[in-house]
Amino acid sequence: MKSWDKKVKKMDGVDVALVKLSVAALVLFIVTTWPAAMDLAVSINPWWFLVAFVILAIRPLYRAYLK
Repeated sequence: MKSWDKKVKKMDGVDVALVKLSVAALVLFIVTTWPAAMDLAVSINPWWFLVAFVILAIRPLYRAYLK
């Protein structure tokens, strides 16, 4: 686990942004190529995605701006 921490600490803002974009691209790929994933994504109320975003963003935003 310590070696993983060292590798992550070497990353800068551009690396983090590229990781986020690559995950977003992978999710879009899965949703567009797997019909069951598309059906699931379309059947869920969009507000649940916003709720998930807020819940998942609380800790990083708190640590970045308030701590």
